[in-house]
Amino acid sequence: MPKNSITVIDNRTGKQYEFPIEEGGVVRATHFREIKTDPGDFGLMTYDPAFTNTASCRSKITFIDGDQGILRYRGYPIEELAEKSNYLETAYLIVKGELPDVKHYEAWERNIKTHTMVHENIKKFMEGFRYDAHPMGMLCGTIGALSTFYPDAKNIFDLESRRLQTRRLIGKLPTLAAAAYRLSRGLPYVYPDNDLSFTGNFLSMLFKMTELKYKPDPVLERALDVLFILHADHEQNCSTNAMRSVGSSQVDPYSATAAAIAALYGPLHGGANEQVIRMLMEIGSVKNVPEMIKKVKSGERLLMGFGHRVYKNYDPRAKIVKRTAYEVFEVTGKNPLIDIALELERIALEDDYFVSRKLYPNVDFYSGIIYQAMGFPMTMFPVLFAIPRTSGWMAQWAEMVRDPEQKIARPRQVYIGEKLRHYTPIETRPEPKMREDAVSDSI
Repeated sequence: MPKNSITVIDNRTGKQYEFPIEEGGVVRATHFREIKTDPGDFGLMTYDPAFTNTASCRSKITFIDGDQGILRYRGYPIEELAEKSNYLETAYLIVKGELPDVKHYEAWERNIKTHTMVHENIKKFMEGFRYDAHPMGMLCGTIGALSTFYPDAKNIFDLESRRLQTRRLIGKLPTLAAAAYRLSRGLPYVYPDNDLSFTGNFLSMLFKMTELKYKPDPVLERALDVLFILHADHEQNCSTNAMRSVGSSQVDPYSATAAAIAALYGPLHGGANEQVIRMLMEIGSVKNVPEMIKKVKSGERLLMGFGHRVYKNYDPRAKIVKRTAYEVFEVTGKNPLIDIALELERIALEDDYFVSRKLYPNVDFYSGIIYQAMGFPMTMFPVLFAIPRTSGWMAQWAEMVRDPEQKIARPRQVYIGEKLRHYTPIETRPEPKMREDAVSDSI
C-alpha cells in the first residue's frame, strides 16, 4: 500500500528524508529545514517569488479550481449565488459560513443598516483632501482613520468585537465610497436611506440630486448586486493576502482593511478593469482589433482583461458579467465599447496563440464596460471592487485571527548583497560606484 509521503534525497550528503503529504497535496515548507549538510547549517528553504506555489493558510471560505473554471463560496457555486442571492445574503454566507433563514437574514440586514451612518467628523476629514483626489486614495485614508473613531476594535480576540467591526465596515464602506465620489464631483454629501436595499442605498448616495426620495432603477440595482456578489471574495489574492499579513501583527481590522484597499488600488488588481477600458478606447473601432491582436502576438502590447494567475479556463465570473452587461444596456443604452470587446474575445477564443496559452476573459474584461455604462468614472472602478470585497476581507481576517497555527507574517529572504565590509573614515573613502538599485544617481 503506497504511503502518503514524499522521499527527498540530498545529493550533497546522500541522506534520505521522508516528509508527510497532507490533504490537498501539501508538504510543509518547514520540513525542508531538516535537510542540512552539517548540524550548524540553517537548512533548506523554498524560494517562491509572488507565492505562485505556496499556501500561506488553510481556509474554509472560497474554493477555486482554475483548470475547470470553478468558483464557490462556502461550497455554493458562484453561478447559483449570482442568479438567486443578493449581496447581503452572500456576505452573510461568507462571514458566517451558512446561508441565513428569514429571521437571521432580517436581523443581519438590520444590523448592517444600523452602521451605514458615519461620524460627522469623518465628513470634515474627507473634505481635507484635494478637490481632484483619487476616490480610492480617499477611501484608503479614511478607512485607516476609522481606527481612531473605534478604539474598541483593537480587541480582536473578542468574538463580539469582531462581529461588531464586521458589521460596521460592511455598512460604512458604501457610505464612504459614495462620499468620495461626491466630493470628487463637487457635490454635497447624501445621507444613507435605509429604506432602500444595500445596493439601492448606495446608488442613492451616489446619484441623488434634488428629488425628495431617490428611486433606483431595479435593473441597475440588481446588476450592481450581481457584480458585488462576484467580487465578494476570491481566495488568497493580493489584497486578501495584505489583509491577512497586516492583520497577523494583531492590528485592528480598520488598519488591516486600509492595507487591503491600498493593495487593491494597483492597476494589476482592483484597477485592472480600468486598464481594459483604456485599451478598448485606444483600439477605438472593431476594424482596429486585428492590429491590436498583431501587436499582442509580437509582444508590443498586453491584452488586458485576458488570462488570470489562477484560472486556466474561462473565468466563471466573466460569463455572468457578460450576460449582465446586456441587461444594463436595456436601461442605459449600449456601451459602444462592447462591440470591440466581443470582437477581441471572438478572435482570442479562436486563435491558437491565446488558446494554447489559456488566455481567456476574466472578470475585469466586461465589468468596467458595465460600470461605465452606469455612469461611473474610471477612478471609481477600484472603489466599486472594495465595497463588496470587504465581507471577504473580514471573513479571511477573522479566520486568520482564530487559526492557532498563524503567527505574524515574516517570510524569509535569499540575501544576495555584499559580504562583510568594514567602515572607513569618509576622508579616505574612494568615490562610490553607482549601483543599479540606487534610488537616484544625483548627488
